[in-house]
Amino acid sequence: MTAQSEHDEGLEIAARIERRWAWIATALIALLVAVTIYTGLHWAMMPPSRVETADPRTLHVSGEFIESNLGAAAEADGSVTVRIVAQQYSFTPQCILVPAGTPITVRATSADVVHGFLVDHTNINTMLVPGYVSTFRTSFAEPGDHPMPCHEFCGTGHQGMWAEVKVVDRDTFFKQATNARRLSCVNQ
Repeated sequence: MTAQSEHDEGLEIAARIERRWAWIATALIALLVAVTIYTGLHWAMMPPSRVETADPRTLHVSGEFIESNLGAAAEADGSVTVRIVAQQYSFTPQCILVPAGTPITVRATSADVVHGFLVDHTNINTMLVPGYVSTFRTSFAEPGDHPMPCHEFCGTGHQGMWAEVKVVDRDTFFKQATNARRLSCVNQ
């Protein structure tokens, strides 16, 4: 076999391998496009069953998010539920009091525009969309203060939209919870 024929054979093998990889890449891209289309059509026809809604026009008047129901509340099972409303340019309540080492369910919504909900130094990060209730579960290992900025631009006063999560000792929290139905830093 001559050097030229070996070279030609090598080029043919390389071309065959490149074609094979091109077909594999094309098949993967086609599969991803098909999955995206299927998922989009599926969710459009059948929205998730766990989506909760709240009418932003009546949040403060009736239902779960009336002002007297906001803040942290101790539940019968020993967990804590926190309800929060975001509106331009504040969170209500402004300071949230929660116990360390306790399961916490946060339920939050927006009264006007999309807001970001981020608790610094934690993995808590979600969007608050008007008309929908965002629910997540978390816990804090130890007492401390955590700033809670809005991280989604919500208008000209966005930079001043901050709140605070104050984590206190579990016993301190539940002792205060016996005297108040809802807790915030004001109760402390």
